[in-house]
Amino acid sequence: VMGSDLSYEDMMDDRPLKEVYSSKIIGQENIGDRKTFVLELTAKVDDVAYASQKMWVDVERFIPLKQELYAKSGQLLKRIELSDVERIGNRWFPKTMVYKDMLKDGKGTEFKITDIQFDKKIPEYFFTKANLKQ
Repeated sequence: VMGSDLSYEDMMDDRPLKEVYSSKIIGQENIGDRKTFVLELTAKVDDVAYASQKMWVDVERFIPLKQELYAKSGQLLKRIELSDVERIGNRWFPKTMVYKDMLKDGKGTEFKITDIQFDKKIPEYFFTKANLKQ
């Protein structure tokens, strides 16, 4: 995304991680007062932006609290810290994400979600050609 520490790939790659990465638990650490599993993810396919990842996943809520994204060379490219986790419906969701490009100076880019709804019913007419032209 132009002028920020987020890339197009960060925002648009929505494939399930298990389809593109193999994973293993390599330890446990605390992030703040939350216990996390530390996972190592290695790409199983070539068409991914990051060859490997390290991910800290909350052991109770099963949601990432931190991610490190690496190049094939092993160089750390990006760090993502996720916070302000709230229960929305039947899932936990981080409402604040800070993306830091490790190859640039700066504090990073904060991505804050102020309102989100899951499993909302959208009427079929919403996707008609007439409605989409508006």
